[in-house]
Amino acid sequence: MNLRNPRLPLLVAGAVAAVTLPFWAGDVYRVHLATLIAAYWILVSGLNLVVGFTGLLSVGHVGLLAIGAYAFAILAGTHEINPFVSLVIAGGVGGVCGFLLGLPSLRLPGFYFAMATLAFALIVTEVTLAQQELTGGGAGIAVPGFGGPFESPDGFYWLVAGIAVLFTVFTWNVSRRMWGRAMIALRDSDVAAASVGVPVYKVKLTTFTFSGVAAGVGGALFGALQSYITPETFVFELGMFFFICIVIGGRGVILGPFVGTIVLTALPEFVAPLANLGQFFYGALLLIVVLLVPEGIGHVFTWLRERRSPRTTDKQVVTPDLERLAAAIRAGREA
Repeated sequence: MNLRNPRLPLLVAGAVAAVTLPFWAGDVYRVHLATLIAAYWILVSGLNLVVGFTGLLSVGHVGLLAIGAYAFAILAGTHEINPFVSLVIAGGVGGVCGFLLGLPSLRLPGFYFAMATLAFALIVTEVTLAQQELTGGGAGIAVPGFGGPFESPDGFYWLVAGIAVLFTVFTWNVSRRMWGRAMIALRDSDVAAASVGVPVYKVKLTTFTFSGVAAGVGGALFGALQSYITPETFVFELGMFFFICIVIGGRGVILGPFVGTIVLTALPEFVAPLANLGQFFYGALLLIVVLLVPEGIGHVFTWLRERRSPRTTDKQVVTPDLERLAAAIRAGREA
């Protein structure tokens, strides 16, 4: 890492603040809120690759979140499997469901693909309601927590935050490599990407499958945080919440959607005295960002960074060798 990077002090300060948060948060509820943000971000980090980088309109990831939560609850609770093993399996189940959903739906154009993901989320809700013996139906099901040092609110926060950091590092590395460039090429133009050798369908399916893994892991941790889940926990508005986090944060960046997740999750706390106007503030924030910063919050940070330390490029003036060119033309005529 470049020690002269202007972002390094901010990254160090953010890491210190995140690690020490339980010591200065002030109460248990704020730690709970920070844990919820970290669990949401695990899903959003994977969804960001789908929406922000690849350009696919997925509004039904709340269904994958529900699958991860119920898978963890059934494995760790009903069958008493080790919570960490159940967490891994829940991520795998989310990935498999994402793969199976993507196989047919990723061949559909943008709007129809969005409708397919929405229909999937509605189907998941109906299945959880119908399978009473497995999911508890409308009454719901209890979700066990993690034992040992992760049993307390502080310990569980550190666990979820640590997993969120792993997903952040992975998505950041993917976005900076050739795979990230392929996703951006797909977002800009499928035809142009295919013309330069990008395997369009493979990239879409792989990215969507990974987002399913992230949603499964995030759902398991979300369920453990809530301790009890019902089909009403995974409403359509929650799926739109994840999508709006990316729209507000900006496409093609990592920091912006993360800030969007923090702002939208913490916003109800800032407007608690006006709880009846919660949807109004969500809509107003989205409208302000779309009108004033259409590229998202993340691009504001990019603009500030470039203003602070603009990139310098060496300009090289190319002077044509006219004599050599004339000699080549004469040689061609003589031949």
